[in-house]
Amino acid sequence: MNSESSSPSRDAPPFSVEAFTPAEAAILEPYFTNLDRPVFAIRGLPEVVKGALFARYSRSEKSIRRLFLDEFAAEPDLGISAIARQPSDEGDVGLERAQKLYDRVFTQYGDDSVAQLGGAHLAVEQASNILTKVLEWGRLASYLEQSTRYIFYDQKLGGRYRYQVPQELTDSGLADRYVDEMDALFAAYSDTVRKLVIYYETLYPKHDDDSMFVWKSTIRAKACDDARGLLPASTLSNVGIFGSGQAYEALLLRMAAHPLAEVNWFGAQMLGELRHVIPSFMKRVDVPDRGGVWTDYLAANAANTASIAHHLDVSRDPAPDVTLVEFDPHGERKVAAAALYAASDLPDAQIRQIVSGMDESQIDEIFAAYVGDRSNRRHKPGRAMEQTSYRFDVLCDYGIFRDLQRHRMLTREWQELSPAHGYVTPPAIVDVGAEAVWDRSMDQMASLYEHIATATSHTVGQYVVPFAYNVRFYMQMNAREAFHMLELRTQQGGHPDYRRICQIMHDQIGEVAGHRRIAEAMKYVDHNDYELARIETERKAAAKRAAMGIEDPSA
Repeated sequence: MNSESSSPSRDAPPFSVEAFTPAEAAILEPYFTNLDRPVFAIRGLPEVVKGALFARYSRSEKSIRRLFLDEFAAEPDLGISAIARQPSDEGDVGLERAQKLYDRVFTQYGDDSVAQLGGAHLAVEQASNILTKVLEWGRLASYLEQSTRYIFYDQKLGGRYRYQVPQELTDSGLADRYVDEMDALFAAYSDTVRKLVIYYETLYPKHDDDSMFVWKSTIRAKACDDARGLLPASTLSNVGIFGSGQAYEALLLRMAAHPLAEVNWFGAQMLGELRHVIPSFMKRVDVPDRGGVWTDYLAANAANTASIAHHLDVSRDPAPDVTLVEFDPHGERKVAAAALYAASDLPDAQIRQIVSGMDESQIDEIFAAYVGDRSNRRHKPGRAMEQTSYRFDVLCDYGIFRDLQRHRMLTREWQELSPAHGYVTPPAIVDVGAEAVWDRSMDQMASLYEHIATATSHTVGQYVVPFAYNVRFYMQMNAREAFHMLELRTQQGGHPDYRRICQIMHDQIGEVAGHRRIAEAMKYVDHNDYELARIETERKAAAKRAAMGIEDPSA
């Protein structure tokens, strides 16, 4: 990919501009709102094509526009060439009338539900991992992020390793030192990940029944899992977002209130691109007496709360990696009562009273009927399971946090990333003789963090903290969401560290909360250990491709 560094304005973070030939640009222009910036909307394509593009995002180092050219534009079955260019997803026909209706319904009467009915696909590329967490905070949108598990970060983009240079460091004169130390950190990652690939190829030689693609994919995932601890939070990623107008409005207001310049700049870019495709829903965002006062409210509350927290003069108590902080001892009986409620005509209070007088065998009978015979982990009990919840305090490395924070149908909040909680070292790092490099890199980044935090802020300091460092966060979920997260995240192909976190959560639901019926109903939580966990997942994927007559991609 031919590219060059570019900074369109002083406030813009440096990003790589991808070069397209005139012929390529002619293909792309009808479907992408710009060809020279890292934020753009996708328009005029079938929904299935937009979804497929985002699906490829997570496992490719390419930009989405390059993916479109290489894998989609020439595909005759997609019928893309027959799609006429549309100036926006709202279209020209009736646009003025629709905007007037929106003004009357939404602006005058405050009917926010109208903003739930129009949406857009947006790509945000070359975003730091600090920014990606801001983007993915909301519940109302869908996100797909480039994965550190399937992509090697030893390749440069625009002549530089893939990391963000915060505007705050340029302003404070720390950019040169930052760039030197980031380059050294990525060089250490590049050397380490190559050693890990050789190590795992030797430890797990190719099976005769496996294709080269299946074997290489598994080895790559294993090596990337271990090496990613060296990647800093400034590491660049691509994020695909699909959201309603309401979801984007809430996101953009949060971004405008955020203290980091990168977040502010990308938010402004997103607003501009969304106005190409869903302009009606973006009208309030930067209106001073609407979005402006809302942004001020969010920023003031965050600053005032942080000020109080920073003045707490207490030492940190030791705590285990996973702590079940809060649960309801009567939770299972509340679930049983809720299970009966929809099937009866009795008032809720009366049903709860009846259930409170039942013996344990009767509660067992209700659970057996309501949970049923689950033949698949996707077969989950209904909303009665939402009557009880669990709050877990978790301490794990930032790489694992990135995986777990993607679960949005629960309440989760996290603390700022720092070196305060120490870091993890995968056993394979020791085996390949990289422990000294690992420890030295962690120490150097901790020192740089302190220097940046003193000169700017702890928030800016986050950019240099590697994924191996631990971060603290809480997850509060009802039992129904626990079924989804714990069964999904303990599957064989999952990362061993987040499998361990979720296995502990499952144990604590049964043993600490005493909700043995709920824990037993989660029959697809997998407590086994696997040496080469990803191989079975890749084998199943290969089998599905074979059944559909699709050849394995080249490794």
